[in-house]
Amino acid sequence: MEKNKKNDNTESFVSHLTELRSRLVKSFIFLIFLFIFCYFFSTEIYRFLVQPYADAILAENLDRRLIFTALHEAFLTYLKVAFFAAFFMSSPFFFTQLWKFIAPGLYKNEKQALLPYLVATPTLFILGGCIVYYLIMPLAIKFFLGFETVAQPGVIAIQLEAKVNEYLSLIMRLIFAFGVSFQLPVILSLLARIGVINSEYLRQRRKYFVVIIFAMAAILTPPDPITQIGLALPLLLLYELSILTVKFIEKKQDA
Repeated sequence: MEKNKKNDNTESFVSHLTELRSRLVKSFIFLIFLFIFCYFFSTEIYRFLVQPYADAILAENLDRRLIFTALHEAFLTYLKVAFFAAFFMSSPFFFTQLWKFIAPGLYKNEKQALLPYLVATPTLFILGGCIVYYLIMPLAIKFFLGFETVAQPGVIAIQLEAKVNEYLSLIMRLIFAFGVSFQLPVILSLLARIGVINSEYLRQRRKYFVVIIFAMAAILTPPDPITQIGLALPLLLLYELSILTVKFIEKKQDA
């Protein structure tokens, strides 16, 4: 009897691994398909990502350009752009596959508890990316352009000639960093649901979290005050929002 039970458990475990592998393979194939699709539109995606730089240049009436210094640099940049866009677009499909794998093993109330997080995760990621694209990058570019100097007698002009690869790597890294950092309310809410933290814990340790947030902003962003403060301030607001969310979860659990 015990041997049959072990065999059933083993078969069940193997079937779960097989299903997980199947869903991961589907996600990977979908990612590759989107990568190929995005590569054909990599020029349009590139123009979209460069638009904050172009707008800042036009606003200052400057004659600037983006350059590449290696033969393969532009090609690799388009590959990066295509993969970044494909990864971004395939994320909902990946989370859907993950949900389909987890959902059969959950009770109805557990499914209802997890569904808001599945909606909040991509929403907060997109919100972080939008803040980078529409607010942080224009301010940062204007800040960096302020260090240019015009040519004068005995003084050589200092002008920005940004590299294609470096600019796009910067904006894609910032979008990813902001998107991941904006998951703070999701993480703290999940920890509260499983009883690891509570609202009183978050309130009492607010000063430590402020230091951690500014340290994270310094690590994840370039060494300039615009992007660092631009990441730290929204995270502080999200932290305060997390305290209210955790408090709401506690009241709901008590009820």
